Amino acid sequence: MVYREKIKESVELIKKSSYIVAFTGAGISTESGIPDFRSTEGIWKKFRIVSYQEFLSDKNARIEFWKMAKELVKTILNAKPNEAHKALAEFEKMGILKYVITQNIDNLHQLAGSKNVIELHGNYKKLICFSKRCPSKIRK
Repeated sequence: MVYREKIKESVELIKKSSYIVAFTGAGISTESGIPDFRSTEGIWKKFRIVSYQEFLSDKNARIEFWKMAKELVKTILNAKPNEAHKALAEFEKMGILKYVITQNIDNLHQLAGSKNVIELHGNYKKLICFSKRCPSKIRK
């Protein structure tokens, strides 16, 4: 019953709002087959976190990062938007949702039809590596 009450409360808040903004992260795309980062099956269980500073200063860290990126991009290429992505796109078409702000790089919001997407971590389609050691699918 708590779940139904939360939905009802959310609907009322949306009705009273001039517009809404959605903030999404890895959880929205797990239903599309893309693993999150922190769960028991998450990416950080298989690969270690490479910080931005480490990426810039350490060649081995860059190699490690690109191994993780190659595997993640393979998964993303097979993913399709799920009902949550589609619902947000529909809210945007209705004029209720003004922006989706996402931490995801998977492009699924756009594939679902969302136009006003702010990507905090970029987008795999715009990922460029200038080294010959990068996976061919993400090398410029």
